[in-house]
Amino acid sequence: MDIKAQLNSLRLAPRKVRAVANLIKGKNVNDALGQLEYFVRRPAEPIKKLLNSAIANAENNFSMVKDNLYIKSIIVDEGVKLKRMRAKGFGRSAAIQKKTSHISIILGEHRAGLRKEKTARVRKETSEVITEEARVRDFKKPEVKREIIGPKKGVLGGLGKRLFQRKAV
Repeated sequence: MDIKAQLNSLRLAPRKVRAVANLIKGKNVNDALGQLEYFVRRPAEPIKKLLNSAIANAENNFSMVKDNLYIKSIIVDEGVKLKRMRAKGFGRSAAIQKKTSHISIILGEHRAGLRKEKTARVRKETSEVITEEARVRDFKKPEVKREIIGPKKGVLGGLGKRLFQRKAV
């Protein structure tokens, strides 16, 4: 099963993003994340975020194991160009194109069908297994103290409050 994630309108030129994307194509996701972590080029950070998003999709939606995933393909397409003008000599102007990129990443599995076991949460005090529905049902909001405690006494015992009191009008 293939897992997809997409990033649209990244404000970087596609040529520069492709240079980083081609380095991690076909690698294991752990190796790719390690390489992107210490890569100094600017496209490395958005690609790392997109890869983390694809891994989270695989783990949460399909119960896949992170160590079993690899980058099947990563495609960098050209997005819309933002058209701007720049002043030139003799009253003329020149067009500037600020380019954007669309990045699509597809993760595959090394061994098909390898899934995570569903882990049930265990209460510490009673060691009973809690299902997700019971955890949501038993959720209680924290109590808020609404009683008035009284004036706070500092080191000087309220002397500072009396010294710096304003005149009553």
